Amino acid sequence: MSTESRAATLLGSLTRLLRGVRWYLKEISGTADYERHCRRHEEQYPDEPAPTRRAYERHRSHHRETNPQSRCC
Repeated sequence: MSTESRAATLLGSLTRLLRGVRWYLKEISGTADYERHCRRHEEQYPDEPAPTRRAYERHRSHHRETNPQSRCC
């Protein structure tokens, strides 16, 4: 295996690792939820602007408070 192919393999592995870390951080921070919400909003209401992140979080918190779900932990 040449040095170039080893470097390319290493770079590919590092890229996959960083993408995985980025995905994980977006999922636990809630950023991914907001991005999915914006995509759905644009599909369903193309003429209306998507809500701001702050408005989305406010609505989400209100929904959680008014519709509690029992959980084991």
